[in-house]
Amino acid sequence: MSTYGLGSVFSPQSVAVIGASPRERSVGRIVLRNLREADFTGPLGVVNPRHREIDGIATAASIGALGWVPELVLVTTPAAMVPRVVADAAAAGVRAAVVITAGLGQGPGSLAEELAHAARPSGLRVIGPNCLGVMSPHARLNASFAAHPAAAGDLALVSQSGAIAVGMVEWGLARSVGFSAVVSMGDALDVDFGDLLDHFALDQRTRAILLYVESIRNARKFMSAARAAARAKPVVVVKSGRHAAGARAAATHTGALAGSDAVYDAAFRRAGLLRVHSLDELFAAAETLRHVRGTPGRRLGVLTNGGGVGVLAVDTLSDLGGTVATLSDQTIARLDDVLPGTWSRANPVDIVGDADGARYTAALEAMLADPGTDAVLTMNVPTALSSASEAADAVVDVLGRRRGRAAEKPVFAVWLGKEQDAIDTLDAANVPTYATEAEAVRGFMYLVRNQEAQDALKETPPSLPEDFAPDTAAAQAVIAEAVAAGSEWLDPLQVARLFAAYDIPITPVVYAADAEAAANAAEALLARGQAVVVKILSPDIQHKSDVDGVRLGLVSAEAVRDAAAGILQRAREARPDARIDGVTVQPMVVRQKARELICGIADDATFGPVIVFGRGGTAVEVIDDKSLALPPLDLRLAHELIGRTRVSRILKAYRDVPAADTDAVALVLVKLAQLAADLPQVGELDINPLLADRDGVVAVDARVRIAPTVPLHKGPGHPRFAVRPYPKEWERAIALADGREVFVRPVRPEDEALFRAFFTHVTSEDLRLRFFSAVRHFSHEFIARLTQLDYARAIALVMIEPETGEMLGAVRLLADADFDRGEYGILVRSDLKGQGIGWRLMRLMIEYAHWLGLRVVEGQVLRENRTMIAMCRQLGFQVRPDPDDTTLVRVVLPIGPLPPGS
Repeated sequence: MSTYGLGSVFSPQSVAVIGASPRERSVGRIVLRNLREADFTGPLGVVNPRHREIDGIATAASIGALGWVPELVLVTTPAAMVPRVVADAAAAGVRAAVVITAGLGQGPGSLAEELAHAARPSGLRVIGPNCLGVMSPHARLNASFAAHPAAAGDLALVSQSGAIAVGMVEWGLARSVGFSAVVSMGDALDVDFGDLLDHFALDQRTRAILLYVESIRNARKFMSAARAAARAKPVVVVKSGRHAAGARAAATHTGALAGSDAVYDAAFRRAGLLRVHSLDELFAAAETLRHVRGTPGRRLGVLTNGGGVGVLAVDTLSDLGGTVATLSDQTIARLDDVLPGTWSRANPVDIVGDADGARYTAALEAMLADPGTDAVLTMNVPTALSSASEAADAVVDVLGRRRGRAAEKPVFAVWLGKEQDAIDTLDAANVPTYATEAEAVRGFMYLVRNQEAQDALKETPPSLPEDFAPDTAAAQAVIAEAVAAGSEWLDPLQVARLFAAYDIPITPVVYAADAEAAANAAEALLARGQAVVVKILSPDIQHKSDVDGVRLGLVSAEAVRDAAAGILQRAREARPDARIDGVTVQPMVVRQKARELICGIADDATFGPVIVFGRGGTAVEVIDDKSLALPPLDLRLAHELIGRTRVSRILKAYRDVPAADTDAVALVLVKLAQLAADLPQVGELDINPLLADRDGVVAVDARVRIAPTVPLHKGPGHPRFAVRPYPKEWERAIALADGREVFVRPVRPEDEALFRAFFTHVTSEDLRLRFFSAVRHFSHEFIARLTQLDYARAIALVMIEPETGEMLGAVRLLADADFDRGEYGILVRSDLKGQGIGWRLMRLMIEYAHWLGLRVVEGQVLRENRTMIAMCRQLGFQVRPDPDDTTLVRVVLPIGPLPPGS
């Protein structure tokens, strides 16, 4: 149900504790005490049938006996009582429950299942069970058994661990860091990461979201919510269990490379989240986000009165991938005028150990004014010749007076020693302070990485080559043939047919049942002067080198015959249990300056198919040079995937070796992602090696495993993709009322120019009616929000005139994370009204809502927009006053089952 009812968790008007106890140190008593000490202002009730009063508060025997209905209940009863208690709360009309009680078990027949059945019919939201509770400082709500309440601030913390939540609260109190909310999810029976990300993405009191993750259950829901949240504000995540050996049982090299944590890392990157690897780093990220909203670039200037710590800072910056800012000649000249002759005359700017406040002022002003500097790290080393407090005052004074471009540049501070007054001065001026230069540089790089993630989410990817049109019918026939034969692995001939369907270059292969057939098969190749490769063919032997099952560079029929006989004999001796079908014969591929790569598809139990790329060869697992990405991919994402590996460096030209065709490599990765989208039965796919040089790529060896498709997600579309691909099935030609045929398709990320041209044909009044306010500037960010869609829960259908290619109108539908409700929006060119465009788009939107399985479609319409209200009534929408805004009405359409034959 996504964010439904979560307002009752974080801003309840009334609260009741069920299971509060007078027993000292009991959870129920601590929760009640924390609620009272937080000065919760609404009605506070206590339910306990065995005591008349607890801590001076009269108790009620049941929820019904309270005489009023609490909006939120906190449950601390014994586990066996929880389902009945929650059922009573649901029946009474309670909106939400925080179930702190542990020990409800999991799965069918458990108390947790009973709890879910008790809550869901009425829509009662549940946090927990087995959780620390919830803190919402701005609402004066401490519904937890933590030792101390969180201070009010603008960071939202969502944690699967109560202990981590407590630790973050204590860290915040020690550093005057506050939270908009702290949530311990516990077993997350109902409310999960997706729901909470949706909630805090829209929460005006939350500037950044911190996540502590142990595992993700619903990957598509998480990815959809995380991508939406990351577009709105920074999301920082730390995940435990980074070294779990999740890939040991994989049968292919790509499967072995795709360890569980590497897949999580790929998922976080795809969602635009900032990943850190420890609580220390999470604390540092929180400190940075508390003070700084962004950075315009990665070039850091370092100002210090101690040269050694300045050098350490730039070393750390280089290690983390940042850029040491280069001072302009004008800045150096300006600093020459105000600094002693012994200053460093470069970045880091060492203003010498006796620097006073005036020296800090002059140097900082010059560095902030330098166009080659994006941010400044200011440091102070305590000496007997200078005053740390005076230096801090100088920094604050400069920041208070800066204007224009300099005002956009963040300033970080490291004041070594025990100069608390100086640190307090900086903190009060909203300057992030750190204990060491390394922490400060990491803080700066968090901002850089977060900004890069935001930019990546908004980029317009290049289009695929127009001539890439996979033969999906041929590919599906290959899979069907293998399934019918009961095969787990495609044989090399089937692999070749599958790759041909996706235009992936692969070495030709010929089957030979025995040594004599191998010699005959090789004759044509040998006659053309080509050497030959012979490999064992067995569905039970996937790593051929394990049985010495490969012979290279054979140049005569006799050599082929002897090699094939030897291979077959060794395979039977080494694997007497294996089915030996024969051998394959292929031309020897000799590309002297080619690089050996590996790429393929692995399958993850949580996130489904994953695209793997890296350094290939027989020692691929030992070298372990790989990167992963969740499909679908476009060419930009594919190039980014390549760039994250060490092997990408040798794809460039060096010495007498020309650069490899990285565009061809990227295209193979995109094709593999498309293959994974089209063929859910492909469990693993391994190309090793893929040879790449300036002339292109060729797959020398490849294996494909097929497996039954076990859906990871509910709803239509690919059953296993965590990121839903472009829904091509919704491309269609339709006829308007006047008989004209138009083309309708889902919006694509590259449609920015199409939308920009469309808006020139929409009046300012129509824009106001659509967006509820005047729209005067169509920025890249504004249009990116309309074109960069997460197809898992959002769709925008554009209508295009086929002859001109012009956009006539668009309708969009945004579903909640549980595919229960959807909200629509529509806009038609102002000069084309009255031609039935809006009507056809609305009908298509309703059809799509049926396809998604939504229960309700709704929207907000300005009361003055009588045309839209009339069309909604004709389509069956109910029109109701908006309870929160008298200028609006809500239109609501119940969605029934899709009619037969639709």
